Amino acid sequence: MNLHCQIVDARHPHLTELIGKLDADLLSRYEASAIHGLDLSDPLIDRISFAVIYVDDQPAGCGAIRPIEADFAELKRFFVDEPFRRKGVAGELLRFLGSTASERGCRRVRLQTGVKQPEAIALYAKHGYARIDNFGPYADDPLSVCMEKGHVT
Repeated sequence: MNLHCQIVDARHPHLTELIGKLDADLLSRYEASAIHGLDLSDPLIDRISFAVIYVDDQPAGCGAIRPIEADFAELKRFFVDEPFRRKGVAGELLRFLGSTASERGCRRVRLQTGVKQPEAIALYAKHGYARIDNFGPYADDPLSVCMEKGHVT
């Protein structure tokens, strides 16, 4: 199994296809109003680093790093397609995005996931993310679980 990650444009067809699958998964778990996505038409979208991970040249997952402050970024739109789960793909993508954040000067990465995604919470914990108080737009959201990892590489 050959894995490789690639930074892509926000409108890359593989990225938009994977984000569509992510949104479908989230809509099967939550009301639409409870989903915290990204507005791809935002004029600041170019500040966000989007990545796609490929398995044997097939798009398998995606994620993004959005800088928030000088020393921390937020992991957004993280998703691995069902056929590629439990094969190390998510861990490789997390490492790549952590390195991307580090290269941009970020020492910490925060994320938001949901209470109805225990598999995501377990994955992030396995890779060194710890629960923190909900932050920013998630502060008062009872369906949100926020996590952080320091010293990303």
